[in-house]
This record gives sequence, structure tokens and C-alpha cells, in this order.
Amino acid sequence: MSWRKRTKEELAQRVARDIHDGAYVNLGIGMPTLVANHLPADLEIVLHTENGLIGMGPAPAAGEEDYDLINAGKQPVTILRGGAFFHHADSFAMMRGGHIDICVLGAFQVSACGDLANWHTGEKAAIPAVGGAMDLAIGAKQTWVMIEALTKRGESKLVERCTYPLTGVHCVERVYTDIATFECTPRGLELVDIVEGLTHAELERLVGLPIRAH
Repeated sequence: MSWRKRTKEELAQRVARDIHDGAYVNLGIGMPTLVANHLPADLEIVLHTENGLIGMGPAPAAGEEDYDLINAGKQPVTILRGGAFFHHADSFAMMRGGHIDICVLGAFQVSACGDLANWHTGEKAAIPAVGGAMDLAIGAKQTWVMIEALTKRGESKLVERCTYPLTGVHCVERVYTDIATFECTPRGLELVDIVEGLTHAELERLVGLPIRAH
């Protein structure tokens, strides 16, 4: 049977489906910001952004952007009724103080036991960009990662041990990818779900790691 990868929007929908009612959530720069557009309307989910906004809404409609209202990635956003602005120091205090239920981050690598590398590849020409990732990875009650499973060269971003500089150790609970969803455990990766048509054996070949049934 043939299979296809999830699109970025489908991946965002998959992440959004697991966010519980009443959660305070931070969406990292890049692909995780798409999750804001797919949150269930019947749930109360409060989005926080580290540059000092809580109560963030979905992306604005084309032509309705206000560039004084942006997220941490400088993308225009909306604000919901009851939302608030504050100093970024207060925003980081929320993150460091354990007040964020879930953060969704991008990554260069995630180890099978939940180590996270997402701020620098170590290459001389690369520009490091840690931002608030370290604070979120350790301060949030749950850290999820949202990535494409393979690099453009076909190398797995899920690894036995990270070779890039670490953001956090044993901090990632779940990894959402375009081919499958995984949990990181002390015993290694456990499979949560897989795209239709992709076999468990083929998934293990692509990822290059053993994957336990959930």
C-alpha cells in the first residue's frame, strides 16, 4: 500500500487534537505557530507568546495584519477577548515558573530518551538562536516537538543520541512528525500513531531506531 507524509497543516491539526481544554500553551517559532489555526473552537485553550502576549488567536486574514501585534517569530497574530500584553521579563517568569502546561517546539534533533537540540547545529556558518527554548523546554509541564521526521538529505531527526548542542536533557515527552507520532521514554521511542500505509518496519528503517508499540 502506498503512503504519503502529512502536510504541515495536517501535522498542525494532529498536534492541536491532543491539547486539552483549559491548557496554557506556548507555540515555538516556525512550524508550531500553525497549531494556532487549528485549535478546537469548543475548547478554551490560552496561547502564550514569549514576547509578552497571552490570549493570542489565529493568524489574521490577508490584508488585516497589524505588525504592532506579533508573536515571538515576528509574525502578525490576533488577540482574543481577555488577552493581555506585558513585559517580556514577566513572560519569561511565567515560563520559568511552571505556569505553561504545554510548549510545542521545533528541533534539529530529538533523542529517543527525550533530549532536545534545537538552537544550534554547531556549524561555523550557522547562526545560533536559542530564544526562550531552554526556558520553555524545562519550565513547561509538557514539552512537545513538531518536526518533519527527515532532513532534506534524508537523515532522521530522531536519533539515539543528539550530536548537536543540547537545549534540554530528557525534557521531550512527545514528538509529532509528518510520518508518525512518538513518545520519548527511558526505554526509547514508543509509537503513538503512524500515517496510513506506512508499515512499522519501514518506519523503523526511515528513523533508524527501534520503535516499541505504544
